[in-house]
Amino acid sequence: MKKILLATLLASALGAAMAADSLKIAITGPFSGGSAPMGVSMRDGAKLAINEINANGGLDIGGKKMRIEIVERDDEAKNERGALICQELAAMDDLSGVIGTANTGVVLAGDKYLQEKGITKIITPAAGSASMTQWRDAKPPTLSIFRFAAHDGIQSSMVVEEAINRKFTKVAILHDATNFGVSGRNDLQAQIKAQGDKLQVVAVEKFNIGDKDMTAQLLRAKSAGAQAVLIWGIGPELAAVANGKAKLGMKEPLIGGWTLSMSNFIDNAGKNADGSMMPQTFIEEPVTPRAEAFINSYRRNYNVSRIPSPVSAAQGYDAVLLFAAAARQAGSTNSEKIKEALEDLKEPVPGVIATWNKPFSKWNPDDENTHEAFTRAQTIMGVVKDGRVTFAHAEDKARLAKAAGGKKSK
Repeated sequence: MKKILLATLLASALGAAMAADSLKIAITGPFSGGSAPMGVSMRDGAKLAINEINANGGLDIGGKKMRIEIVERDDEAKNERGALICQELAAMDDLSGVIGTANTGVVLAGDKYLQEKGITKIITPAAGSASMTQWRDAKPPTLSIFRFAAHDGIQSSMVVEEAINRKFTKVAILHDATNFGVSGRNDLQAQIKAQGDKLQVVAVEKFNIGDKDMTAQLLRAKSAGAQAVLIWGIGPELAAVANGKAKLGMKEPLIGGWTLSMSNFIDNAGKNADGSMMPQTFIEEPVTPRAEAFINSYRRNYNVSRIPSPVSAAQGYDAVLLFAAAARQAGSTNSEKIKEALEDLKEPVPGVIATWNKPFSKWNPDDENTHEAFTRAQTIMGVVKDGRVTFAHAEDKARLAKAAGGKKSK
């Protein structure tokens, strides 16, 4: 009995010593199901950064080298599961922070538990506006939640501008019935109004996750005279729309949220995906040496010829770099201190998307953008061509390369 007790005490002591020598970060997202290209790409991009840091001896935190320890949780894009995961993570006394979540509904279901415990989280790649506007509405005096994604306000403005610039006057809005889709629809409608009502919305149609036949929605859009379809949804359903459009002989282009770049849209739609346009924060092309190194490393480590969701992967990678920089600056694994450092990063952080110069600022309950990293400057339009996403506009390629080299524009 004494030997068992001694072994237990030694194991506990060893575990405590190992924990003291590591920074524990949870990575959460949909690693299975229809949203998996986002979740897996984000997770694997984040793990690339973590593995690089650990291979170089870890993080210097308060004069001590610490490895990053990963806790992985698959939320399956299910709101209720996401809530349970966040409750579990909130109960971990040694957790320094959380990175991830791809679905807006999962964010809304779970992040409140992390906020209650003051656990720092960087949301990526979930882009639905409600993920952060919920905190503007709630107005907590301090906030431990940050976001590292081009939010739907940025994206919807670009989608509307693209439609206007292409001289369309009548559009249909199609969206899925999730929090993400509804939020995107609302943002599109708000942007159309904000940009002078130059577009007439002739049809607003919704669809459910898992729907495969979009004929009724598309026929209503066609009969109303829509010249383009502005769309907000996830890969499989977006592909159903593209394929349904082709069957009906509709040539009207799809212009929508960043998820039009997901592999399960491009693969399921095939040639019907060509010409679809969407805002992007990262294109899988060697625009800069850092981007080229990241792309090559991702493909080599995960044995793929194309990243399932390049946006998600790059954002996961850079989010880890920001979190690591905050921990170094704080000189602590304490989540509250890391939060304070994220709000006032002293040194620029070179990433694969951009060099991040004070991407966040001290939380202002009246302005959720204080905890939003992305501005329009880091976001460009992509277009699907021959099974890949490339730059829709040549000038954006040069602008993104410049952003990766230095300044953050407001």
